[in-house]
Amino acid sequence: MNYIGSKFKLSSWIEEEVKKVVGDNLSQKVFCDIFAGTGIVGRTFKKEVKQVISNDLEHYSYVLNKNYIENHEKIENKEKYIDELNNLPSIDNGFIYQNYCMGSGSGRQYFSDENGKKIDTIRTKIKEWYNDKKIGDNVYYFLLASLVESADKVANTASVYGAFLKHIKKSAAKELVLEPACFIENNNVHRVFNKDSNELIKEISGDILYLDPPYNQRQYSSNYHILNTITQYDNFTPKGKTGLREYNRSDYCKKNEVHHSFEELVKNAKFKYIFLSYNNEGLMSEDDIKNIMEKYGKYSLRAKEYQRFKADKTESRNHKADKTYEYLHVLKKDDRFLFKI
Repeated sequence: MNYIGSKFKLSSWIEEEVKKVVGDNLSQKVFCDIFAGTGIVGRTFKKEVKQVISNDLEHYSYVLNKNYIENHEKIENKEKYIDELNNLPSIDNGFIYQNYCMGSGSGRQYFSDENGKKIDTIRTKIKEWYNDKKIGDNVYYFLLASLVESADKVANTASVYGAFLKHIKKSAAKELVLEPACFIENNNVHRVFNKDSNELIKEISGDILYLDPPYNQRQYSSNYHILNTITQYDNFTPKGKTGLREYNRSDYCKKNEVHHSFEELVKNAKFKYIFLSYNNEGLMSEDDIKNIMEKYGKYSLRAKEYQRFKADKTESRNHKADKTYEYLHVLKKDDRFLFKI
């Protein structure tokens, strides 16, 4: 997925830097990715550590990570499920078609009519199987994650879902094909949460805490609201031209709240090593972060230049700089600030 703040291109560098601080052998470590997004960093460390704790307040993220992180044992006959879902006769009274496709009269065009109907068809069948106990949690989240990623590939948007395009673009005109969201199999049990990070941090403990909060005022809930609607598949009245649902507003996207929330998170963290990904376009300055983190132990900083995220061509033209800097702020927390639960 072309995702705001994705660490796909930076995951190897993050892994290298973590090992420089913690050591190469992470096999007995508990790693927490508390702003997980699509789970790229958690997936990177899943094969290295004893356990991954993954969390995000967004429901689509929770679904992706229930599959990519929590699922760790082989799913039998998964190709059979995928094939059956791909070949169902389409329904035309589903929520996505009725509210987010032009042919229904909604005035919105997030998907072609055919793909909107197919999303509804697949989502309805997954829900039916789950409610009838024909599938368990592992298969349910595997299929939902597969649907989220497959639907995203044919979305008629400029990467994010803040608005739809007036005309169906080439990739959105292609037929949606449900493709399996494969995951790493191993013997370890992992944990996935759908909570406010500042609340969850009081309930968990481990060795390595990785933080990748929102950098700026972009709210993920509004930028990816359609994905939340697909995963939750609940009834509500979409609002406005873009069909928004009620959504979370993160304190990490608010200039007047972010410093307090960040310090509370660091203070309450029962993790020896804390790594914060942040870039030079964020609401908190480098000095702001340093001043907060160094209160709690030994602080250091790493930096790497990389290609900046562009939601669309207009944004590309408006930004002269194609590259930005990703900063990895590192804290080795003093034992006196580590408390047992």
